[in-house]
Amino acid sequence: MPQSKAKSKSEHALIYVLSGKDEALVVAEARKLLDELIAPEQRVTGLLDVEGPGVSPADVLDELRTLPFLAERRVVLVRKADEFISKDDNRRILERYFDAPCSTGILVLLVRSWPSNTKLARKLKHAGVLISITEPKAYELPRRMIEYAAQAHRMKLDSQAAGLLIDLTGNDLPRLYGEIDKLALFAQGAETITSEHIAGLIGHSRIFGAFEVIDAIITGSPAAALDRLRRMFADDSSSEYTVVGAFAFHLRRMFQAKVLLDKGAPIKQIADSLRIWSNRDGFFTQVSRMSVRQIGRCLKRLGRTDYAIKTGRTTAPVAMEQLVLELAAVAQ
Repeated sequence: MPQSKAKSKSEHALIYVLSGKDEALVVAEARKLLDELIAPEQRVTGLLDVEGPGVSPADVLDELRTLPFLAERRVVLVRKADEFISKDDNRRILERYFDAPCSTGILVLLVRSWPSNTKLARKLKHAGVLISITEPKAYELPRRMIEYAAQAHRMKLDSQAAGLLIDLTGNDLPRLYGEIDKLALFAQGAETITSEHIAGLIGHSRIFGAFEVIDAIITGSPAAALDRLRRMFADDSSSEYTVVGAFAFHLRRMFQAKVLLDKGAPIKQIADSLRIWSNRDGFFTQVSRMSVRQIGRCLKRLGRTDYAIKTGRTTAPVAMEQLVLELAAVAQ
């Protein structure tokens, strides 16, 4: 979780260090910080975005000390700054700058690590803000997404929609932020990003693809199921990251619907409760052909597949083809 000194909305530090081992998360957090520090229309003249291995301290400090032109302040973002900081000459120059940072410039350093026992780290406590970024736990993702939608786009994201987005996209937070960016444009004019927006922009093709694969499995056509699965990967390069979520989303709804049906709940009530927007007849036909036990076994196998993919034991295309053949046996 990012940690920083408390400050008012109008107050900004003169130096920020964003530290974390996951570069994608650090970059995503830096993007959020830049949105607070400098308006997009001011970045042409007010932002210098460089990588540490290819820049000198003189270039960075000259930019920071140059008076802003057509911008409220100058911001210098140094990516992959570990090597930039670790060189002896650079470190000494930075230590002097940390003692007296320029009041019209903001320095942002992105690093993998920030040892607390260095002179530079001790000086930062008085000169700026350290934001330590760690990979969020699964239960933290919805809150982080809701905060991002509010901060980056001034839009609400309800918790149900956040859960749906995770189901369809996976647990990678930068990827989730990117999907929220697209959804904000898609839902332009609305105050809230809803599950309907997500289904319309992101979910339809993935959910429908999973529906077709599962339908072929249930009707005893594993070859057709494999063919549809392969088309999912061919048609959408992101399927490698999202296919498990699409299947999990569909199977969980089947499981919930079956439990409710066995309790005697009306189909319309179940469909409204589970937000089944399209092809209700096809969905409930699938549900009617399987028992709670069979659907539960499918979910259990999918969980093992997800673990194998995430731990690098196999690839998504290979694992999902194996899963389809296993599910074909379970469903009969």
